[in-house]
Amino acid sequence: MKILKLCLERKCGLKMIGRKKEIDELDRLYNSRKAELVAVYGRRRIGKTYLINHYFNNNFAFKHTGLAPDENSENNQLERQLIQFYSSLLYYGLPKNIKKPNDWFEAFDLLKILIESKNNGQRLVVFIDELPWLDTKKSEFIKAFELFWNNYGCANDNLMLIICGSANSWFLNNLINNHGGLYGRVTYEIKLSPFSLMECEELLKSNNVNYSRYDIVQAYMIFGGIPYYLNYINKAYSLAMNIDELFFKKGAIFKTEFDRLFASVFSNPLKIKEIVKLLYKNNLGLTRKELIDKLNISDGGTLSKYLNSLIASDFVIKYTPFTFKKKDERYKLIDPFCIFFLTFVENNINYNENYWSQNSTSQKLSLWRGYAYENVCFNHVKQVKFALGISGVITEESAFYNKEDGYQIDLIISRNDNIINLCEIKFYTGEYLLNKSSYLKILNINNLLGEKISKRKVIHNTLITTYGIKRNEYSDVFTKVITLDDLFAF
Repeated sequence: MKILKLCLERKCGLKMIGRKKEIDELDRLYNSRKAELVAVYGRRRIGKTYLINHYFNNNFAFKHTGLAPDENSENNQLERQLIQFYSSLLYYGLPKNIKKPNDWFEAFDLLKILIESKNNGQRLVVFIDELPWLDTKKSEFIKAFELFWNNYGCANDNLMLIICGSANSWFLNNLINNHGGLYGRVTYEIKLSPFSLMECEELLKSNNVNYSRYDIVQAYMIFGGIPYYLNYINKAYSLAMNIDELFFKKGAIFKTEFDRLFASVFSNPLKIKEIVKLLYKNNLGLTRKELIDKLNISDGGTLSKYLNSLIASDFVIKYTPFTFKKKDERYKLIDPFCIFFLTFVENNINYNENYWSQNSTSQKLSLWRGYAYENVCFNHVKQVKFALGISGVITEESAFYNKEDGYQIDLIISRNDNIINLCEIKFYTGEYLLNKSSYLKILNINNLLGEKISKRKVIHNTLITTYGIKRNEYSDVFTKVITLDDLFAF
């Protein structure tokens, strides 16, 4: 399969950006000579369908995409899904004299008939995209799917069934962590994550977008590492012009993206958005108790379901602040797109169509860049560790705050080799100049932390900035300086 894929790339001029590990795994699974049930999941717009379609060059024995939920036709969702599934079966060769299925048990029986008609001893790839959308209320879809795989699919060594979707929590609850008939049946799971800065740079270059790394980082602050969003950047425009075009112009394509992002993936998008907006207002995140109080919601399985859904989709992380206890763990919004949208796009009725271009040096944008860069670094801890030379060291990453003194550190790397990297993060247009006031603040934080940590631990002050530091009488307080280029390492 890899040889075929590489030939197709040369012939068509195609190139898959990133996803090397995923492609290697698809190679291995395709050539495994046994039945494979592969779950591919990840947040909306991450490139799941693109990966599978392009890897297999759309060469499937059967392919189907579930219909997006429709609030206006809740009463006949099952019928709509079955009609569309039947249509896909006919398209891929099911005899037209076979009647439409009445339920999912009959539908999967028809899929078996189609697969058997094509079974010539070669690998057969079946791709069902947006699988969670098929699982409508009272449809018994999971039972039917379980019966299909356990009674037929897992015994067919030629079959490679790829199931895909954006509802990450659905995959985890119904398939990956299933304790019923599908327990342990998924042979491999592939969770697609956002692109790193290096992969974003590679994607932009492949689209002939010529930006400096300074601007690529700013693009990441807005779009995150979401390929779908980055592909909308127009090579003829500056970054500021692109932002105006995509967010602030009349009819801009991303003005409604925040709502779409949640509407088709989460069962209760309104409550999910309420949680996201609440976490957005608290840079360090909120505890579960704080969320319960502010949301006026009971502490139970429903809240856990909402939070786990956001964590599974890479919108939110759960962490325990440094020196705090497990009961103090917090939920923090880390998705760049949501943070940008809620800061500048929602309720922007007073902004003109050239808002970004005309305000690129304003204090509001500068302040946002500072916070957004901290988020970039938090999302590139692997690259930070590599720059520190500690890729192989076991670490825990968190933030730290002290209400009494007003001190806050957005990234602390606690290492099991008895060193703590206290990371000061600064987004500057040039070299960072450390003044006396900031120097004394760092020393005060060192003293404060020193009283809270084990005597075996040593604090290493670390600066993560854009273009390095200007040397003066205070700069030696940092044992290591990490620059923009370090974040593009891989």
